[in-house]
Amino acid sequence: MPDQFFLSVVMPVWNEATGIESTLEALAPLRRAGHEIIVVDAGSDDGTAALALPLCDRVVDAEKGRAAQMNAGATVARGNLLLFLHADTRLPSDVLPRLQAFMATRRGWGRFDVRLSAQRPLFRVIAWFMNTRSWLTGICTGDQAMFVRRDVFEALGGFQPLPLMEDVEFSRRLRLASRPFCVRSPVITDSRRWEKLGPWRTIFLMWRLRWRYWRGESPESLAQAYRSDVRNA
Repeated sequence: MPDQFFLSVVMPVWNEATGIESTLEALAPLRRAGHEIIVVDAGSDDGTAALALPLCDRVVDAEKGRAAQMNAGATVARGNLLLFLHADTRLPSDVLPRLQAFMATRRGWGRFDVRLSAQRPLFRVIAWFMNTRSWLTGICTGDQAMFVRRDVFEALGGFQPLPLMEDVEFSRRLRLASRPFCVRSPVITDSRRWEKLGPWRTIFLMWRLRWRYWRGESPESLAQAYRSDVRNA
């Protein structure tokens, strides 16, 4: 497989005006290296799209929902390597050589280790468990900046239109192509969700939802349970 690549970073957003400029400015080195950044907006009403436009290569409109947004971005992307990045997650400084190493392998996809932005030791422990779980299971979550070769993405039909667990579901299908290529340089994801709900409550919520998913409960009912828990935080 060729080791040269053209990277398309696809970022689904909704009402991210407070942080979108700093997020995209952090990706400027990728654009200067000749790669592209695609922002997929789901009808934000806070000016997110207008703020993003000067700092990315393209802003795409899509229906709300990360699966639909990421598929929409992949459809217009020009790269042979797709990387799906949350708006509150920062890539490591050595992202390009890490992806170059991936492209020199026969793996079809991969993900990064993750680190939470909060400095409390507990959050380091949480990140360790998240990364270890991913190493053992081959399952990736959206916070880990999944990347996939375009031909593999298209062969598998992209993300399923699920309101929750679209990343887990896609990981399960991607494992049919290969085990993930795991990058140890971590992405840094904002810990605000963990801090808002409380770390132990968030851990319990995520594991409960994942357990219910593995038992066959519909993503629609899980999304409703997730929204209810977050509203009551």
